[in-house]
Amino acid sequence: MKHFYLFISISFLQLTAFAQQAYYSDVNLTLTGLNLKDELAVKTINMHTNFLSYANVWEACKATDLDPNNSSNVLLVYGWENGSDGDVTNDLSRNKDSNGGNNGDWNREHVFAKSLGIPALGTAGPGSDAHHLRSSDVQRNGQRGNLLFADGTGNSGTSGSGWYPGDATNGGTDWRGDVARMVLYMYLRYGNQCLPSNVTIGTTNSVDSNMINLLLDWNAADPVSLLEKNRNTYHENTSNPFAQGNRNPFIDEPYLATIIWGGTPAEDTWGIYTTNDTEAPTTPTNLVVSNPTTSTLDLSWTASTDNTAVTSYDIYLDAVYAFNTTINSFSVSGLSPNTLYCFTVKAKDAANNESGFSNESCETTTNNGSTGGTSDLFFSEYIEGSSNNKALEIANFTGATVNLSAYTIKKSVNGANSWDTTIYSFPSNAQITNGDVYIAANTSIAICQTSVDDLTGSSVFQFNGNDPLGLFKNDVLIDIIGALGSDTNFALNTTLIRNETVSAPNTTYTVSEWTSFASNTCDNLGLHTQTLSMPQHEFSNLRAYPNPVKNTLHIDLNTSKTTSIEIYNILGKKVISELIQDSGNINTQNLSPGIYILKITQGNTSISKKLLKQ
Repeated sequence: MKHFYLFISISFLQLTAFAQQAYYSDVNLTLTGLNLKDELAVKTINMHTNFLSYANVWEACKATDLDPNNSSNVLLVYGWENGSDGDVTNDLSRNKDSNGGNNGDWNREHVFAKSLGIPALGTAGPGSDAHHLRSSDVQRNGQRGNLLFADGTGNSGTSGSGWYPGDATNGGTDWRGDVARMVLYMYLRYGNQCLPSNVTIGTTNSVDSNMINLLLDWNAADPVSLLEKNRNTYHENTSNPFAQGNRNPFIDEPYLATIIWGGTPAEDTWGIYTTNDTEAPTTPTNLVVSNPTTSTLDLSWTASTDNTAVTSYDIYLDAVYAFNTTINSFSVSGLSPNTLYCFTVKAKDAANNESGFSNESCETTTNNGSTGGTSDLFFSEYIEGSSNNKALEIANFTGATVNLSAYTIKKSVNGANSWDTTIYSFPSNAQITNGDVYIAANTSIAICQTSVDDLTGSSVFQFNGNDPLGLFKNDVLIDIIGALGSDTNFALNTTLIRNETVSAPNTTYTVSEWTSFASNTCDNLGLHTQTLSMPQHEFSNLRAYPNPVKNTLHIDLNTSKTTSIEIYNILGKKVISELIQDSGNINTQNLSPGIYILKITQGNTSISKKLLKQ
């Protein structure tokens, strides 16, 4: 397969050299989807070096819209008749000097109304782009007005609540492709100011919600005309007095639209894209969503295969197309904290054949704290023992190593209404790896040294059972033990350990989040475990613990459904696979210490979590 793919690549380059215009020699035409759109947009924008005035467009149209059968005339968009029926509004051709704003004149008209731009296009910049302005009968264009384009049949005219450009039925002229390719150009060149969805009625494209599939249908149904080609040739050559310098890529190669947005396959005029390949790639498998932070998730899956080559993968978020990538992994960013996201993946090949959907995999981003907190670190253990036996443990389950330079621990003496003293500032190089803990203690602590080798001491590290303690980041409270304004011995001569079900900091002290132990207890100091919470679909009552795990992972399902438990290493290799019902224990004793992915599947629904093995 690899040798075959290499052969295809070499052939592609050779064909490109002969078939495509030299204008595109610096464009990566092997890209697909919206990546190709962005690449073409850069080219189109950079080559637009001459910005015409609205008055200049008159002269540009006289040069670019000439009737191939009569160089004294210009062709009129939306027209179809030879002038013999006495109705000037449907004429196809008119003297190039009969331009103006009166009935019987032709005007340089925006293919879609200026008012449909966001904001309106005006008569400068996008409003004077000659790739969007065509010669048109004044009255016929007035009938179009600011109507949106819509599907129809026959000659140009209103269709429902929209405007149909016209096709070649009964000897008419097909303007659908011209219109579609101009709309695609304006979207490419000016982005969100010229959205296809704002000028066209029809179904929304699955790749790009700004695209309307009707335009892709028209691009495919109506091949590029000689008039369109002549316009591109004129505007590329800036030695022409009214040329812009850029071309409309969808006139040069209509199939570019198919590569970007899919839909009805258009003509491949370069002859470098289409093949007789109708075989779809295999369906991607073992999709795993992992490594949740407050705003990011990582996706990985087993690569698909194809009879030629898999060129890209489409990633769907909550059943809606979201991303495209050329490899079998992807990192999603910009997500909201404490939110469930579900993904599926499809594979595509160079002929735009699509596989079926992969399995669905869901994950919830990490909570960022209840009020004001931007960190996921939290207090996991509190020791207020006899004399100087004072220690605090801080846990990191954020999915990444956290540098502690921005953090401090403060106390409120006797439950005052304010934070009085910083009792601990972390060393400049201090950090916590994901799944690990950091322990701060009084330098004179008399317990725990034999079982914990990473105590970091401070002589000012003092607090009593009625002194609330706060974990701060950049001087903003993100977690608390005790309540401000309450001189109550909430934890006198007591060890508190955060429950395994707690997964985020809390700026309100909640007693139910903690379990109390006798004075000077420090047996668990240095290790904190966390239940893998999975609150969605069939997994609403599921618990998997402890995490980190040593020898045994406990799974409580609270359901009689047969459930698949799989554990993968970071390279995606499955290392454990078992089926359980109700509950079960997974032996992890033979796993090497490190990071793993726990995948739990019930029916067609899966969820994955990061699992740490000690």
